[in-house]
Amino acid sequence: MDIVDDVIRNKLHSHVALIRQVSEYIINSGGKRLRPALVILSAGAFGYSGKHQYSLAAVVEFIHTATLLHDDVVDESELRRNKETANALFGNAASVLVGDFLYSRAFQMMVGVDNMRIMQVLADATNTIAEGEVLQLLNCRDPNVEEDNYLRVIRFKTAKLFEAASRLGAILGNATPNEEKALSVYGMHLGTAFQLIDDMLDYSGDNLDTGKNLGDDLAEGKPTLPLIYAMRAGTPEQASVIRNAIEKGGADGFQPVLDVIQQTEALAYAKQCAQAEVDVAVAAIAPLPESEYKTCLLQLASFSVTRNH
Repeated sequence: MDIVDDVIRNKLHSHVALIRQVSEYIINSGGKRLRPALVILSAGAFGYSGKHQYSLAAVVEFIHTATLLHDDVVDESELRRNKETANALFGNAASVLVGDFLYSRAFQMMVGVDNMRIMQVLADATNTIAEGEVLQLLNCRDPNVEEDNYLRVIRFKTAKLFEAASRLGAILGNATPNEEKALSVYGMHLGTAFQLIDDMLDYSGDNLDTGKNLGDDLAEGKPTLPLIYAMRAGTPEQASVIRNAIEKGGADGFQPVLDVIQQTEALAYAKQCAQAEVDVAVAAIAPLPESEYKTCLLQLASFSVTRNH
């Protein structure tokens, strides 16, 4: 991962000072680097030891960072990882354009790997992520979003890059089609679990731990799983509290909504769903030979549901 960080810093170079400034700010602002780690671990699980894993790990992080830059502009977010968002610090225009730079730099680096299969996986992933972002936008302020529709957004917008990262390592390691599929399933369900916990932490975490303002999802009118379940499990009066909060957005209704979420045990349900996703992920890679890489992949799965940030 130290090598990956070196690649990231090297590839952030641009003759345009503002691009360097914004890119370095967001890249160095404390991300978990989970997606790049998946590339390294999945490649190691199949015995790959070449240099392409580092480039592709950086590519995945650039794509992820570009989506964060764009997301924060769309969501009008002001805090991420306990720091001001890039759009709050540098403005929306700079954030969008630097996000575009990171996308295009990622594709330059993909070409350097010279593997059409890898290009296909990453091109498909970035397209699916964009679709997920639009689907999420359409769901905002809509209290009628069903759980299946919500999960579809997660699988497109978040889990797809986890899936791609896991798959890339398998491709580099010349995995069989079945082994590549196993890593794909692992990544997709790990990413889904990760986002489910993220959405749960918006109603149960601590600002210092999560690095963002609690209730941001509600303020943006996002119908996440705790809200969807609470409306389904609660009384008509409880459901009405949440429906109104989603439709109106804003943070004023956070405490009444939080009360309903607690009364309906919606957070326990969300965690149960996340654990079910992790169980599928773990089962998918069970046939892999034992190695330190497989052990780390299993530990990542466990971390995704036990974390508080």
